[in-house]
Amino acid sequence: MTERRGISRRGFVAGALGAGAAVGAGALAGCSSPEPATPSSQPAFIPFEGPHQAGITTLPIPEQGLVASFNVHAADRRALTVMFRELTEEIRGLMAGKPPETRDPAYPPVDSGILGDKPPPDNLAIVVGVGASLFDDRFGLVDRKPKELVTMPFLANDRLDPTLSHGDISIIFEAGHNDTVQFALRQLMRRTRRHLTLRWMIDGYARGIGAGKTSADSTPRNLLGFKDGTANLDVRDGALMDRHVWVQPGDGEPSWAVGGSYQAVRIIRMFVEFWDRTRLAEQEALIGRKKVSGAPLGMTDEFADPNYAEDPDGKRIPLDAHIRLANPRTAETEENLILRRGFNYSRGFDGAGRLDQGLAFIAYQRSLQKGFLTVQSRLKGEPLEEYILPVGGGFFFVLPGVTGSDRFLGDELVA
Repeated sequence: MTERRGISRRGFVAGALGAGAAVGAGALAGCSSPEPATPSSQPAFIPFEGPHQAGITTLPIPEQGLVASFNVHAADRRALTVMFRELTEEIRGLMAGKPPETRDPAYPPVDSGILGDKPPPDNLAIVVGVGASLFDDRFGLVDRKPKELVTMPFLANDRLDPTLSHGDISIIFEAGHNDTVQFALRQLMRRTRRHLTLRWMIDGYARGIGAGKTSADSTPRNLLGFKDGTANLDVRDGALMDRHVWVQPGDGEPSWAVGGSYQAVRIIRMFVEFWDRTRLAEQEALIGRKKVSGAPLGMTDEFADPNYAEDPDGKRIPLDAHIRLANPRTAETEENLILRRGFNYSRGFDGAGRLDQGLAFIAYQRSLQKGFLTVQSRLKGEPLEEYILPVGGGFFFVLPGVTGSDRFLGDELVA
């Protein structure tokens, strides 16, 4: 590793926070070997029904995304059930592009109107999860909590902002255009206002499908300028998804949770000005890949196996490089693979005039312990920590999908 000169990230962060920074950050991570994916590029209405919520696996990944976390104010289990029914009905209509109903103009309109009288196909997908706090004593669900679901703790290098963390319900929106995302958000908030209040939200964008090998042009880049998702799980491989993403009948989870998935959301602020003043050779050594091509150091193909066995001393790819720590590619660490589906964000600038930018990291896995938490433990103390700071997010459990018109999200949970 080449020697750095000038102010350290610790000093940079201290200055930013001392000047009233609006912070936001999380943890980067690596995933599995991909297979070719050939998603349609035509905007469509995403089918709502299925054994799993579609927004976890649909391709291509839309260019606009938003994470919203809500507090539940339902009075009891019956009111919570009404909330889930109404939420499901609204999501079903939104994802199908259901035209708004007409109403007597003496009353407020039934929607915002920002998509006109016929919402266009825009790859809109909406994913709903539940947080550990929903399983307190309010609704009698204590004995139904997924066994690994906890309030996200402070992890290495964290400085979590309570106003940007946790929540009873998470809702993730994806679509091709931001007006579609905002339309969906406002409709859900309008429909559920009796029972849900917004706790925090963050929106952003991505370019490229980011879930399976396609071409060198299709892998999205994060705001450090590096390709992000080269080795992501291939969502078309059902056996791979069953192994790493979907909760299975023999996992010891509550029966209602089968078909769901643990969701880790991390809001990761990146200190981009500091990064932009770092030498390219050091940036590449920190990540373990070439910045332009995305290839592992010493190679030319973005999708090549880094072949750590032939580099045991880290002469080609440093032993503490991010990709090497996140996914050592051994038989033992094969169980730690996760599916990533995050996006970049930009929230203006802080009180010190520094850009507030970063990554809304979102990962899905069958087990939080085997997945995100194990990967995060390997990343503890990595040199990249000088340039990132986790400041928000939460752990949630994504509800299983809806398999019939008479069913709703969370119906077996609240039954």
